[in-house]
Amino acid sequence: MGQMVSDDKFEEQAARDGGIIKNGREILFQAFNWESNKHNWWRNLEEKVTDLAESGFTSVWLPPPTQSLSREGYLPQNLYCLDSCYGSLHELKSLLHKMSEHNVRAMADVVLNHRIGTTQGSNGMYNRYDGIPISWDEHAVTSCSGGKGNKSTGDNFDGVPNIDHTQPFVRKDIIEWLIWLRKSVGFQDFRFDFTKGYAAKFVKEYIEESKPLFAVGEYWDSCEYSPPDYRLNYNQDSHRQKIINWIDNTGGLCAAFDFTTKGILQEAVKGELWRLRDPEGKPPGVMGWWPSRSVTFIENHDTGSTQGHWPFPSDHIMEMQIRKCQDIHSRSSIKILEVRSDLYSAIIDDKLCMKIGDGSWCPSDPEWMLAVSGDRYAVWHK
Repeated sequence: MGQMVSDDKFEEQAARDGGIIKNGREILFQAFNWESNKHNWWRNLEEKVTDLAESGFTSVWLPPPTQSLSREGYLPQNLYCLDSCYGSLHELKSLLHKMSEHNVRAMADVVLNHRIGTTQGSNGMYNRYDGIPISWDEHAVTSCSGGKGNKSTGDNFDGVPNIDHTQPFVRKDIIEWLIWLRKSVGFQDFRFDFTKGYAAKFVKEYIEESKPLFAVGEYWDSCEYSPPDYRLNYNQDSHRQKIINWIDNTGGLCAAFDFTTKGILQEAVKGELWRLRDPEGKPPGVMGWWPSRSVTFIENHDTGSTQGHWPFPSDHIMEMQIRKCQDIHSRSSIKILEVRSDLYSAIIDDKLCMKIGDGSWCPSDPEWMLAVSGDRYAVWHK
């Protein structure tokens, strides 16, 4: 059985590597969807930086900035070319400069699992990188994806050359590129795409050497469902344990998106709010076991947008700004008071009290004052 993780052994290393993960007050905004590449995106976003800063966001996750064979950026080729479908290098740098002026950090979406070649190799696949910076040959590509490198240390991303991170020359080039993104281009944070494709120890090395201020990985695995109707299982401990293990193997230097909480929450809001407390009385996702490394979310460019691979029910989304006012953060304690099909109630840090669901409920202590309420939710503060 998993258990709540203590941060003590990880914080000294995180601080030494320049990270701010110890703060716990990061609020990340994903600033794109699957269609953003069609709308002069860097210029579009620059006009919104002031609003993002005033809304309290500390970091803005931008789409992959490199030249790519796909408009969305997830089939990178020339890593040092930052003219993309989102805009020119000049427009990107103008955006990053304005973000820096408003004290909002820029997060680069770095796709390190795979890379499209420029030239056909010996087997006819485009797995050589002639004529562009980082001009690898087939030894930079895993043997299980058509290259002459070693076997992959993770899952294969089908149809494209997967990068062999066991090769020292590959890691050296990637580290130099990440440092370039930080020091020359102006990115400060990193989001690691498809981290199931290569061992977490390499993410640890990349963070140690490039020193982003904050980093988060996409470790997306399927939740557990049971036949015959394939409803989501109540117990998702093995699912969240895989994410915990991945974070642990990065030395605790990289946070992870809490896919467990997303999977549970989007079923819970359909009239199964009892799912939101595990058998030990804690939140049932990664945030229940390692809250400081859990990046919770309800939607991203893959799960929602026009892809819609795993969408959250849109009629159950609410916006709240009270978190910042009450200094609620990732390490805030959560005391779950009551859960049933139509009700979830909890106290956070003894500063906020909240409930969601159709069930009637309010705190009994008269010190609690209603702060905000809406369709099927209410929040109180003292």
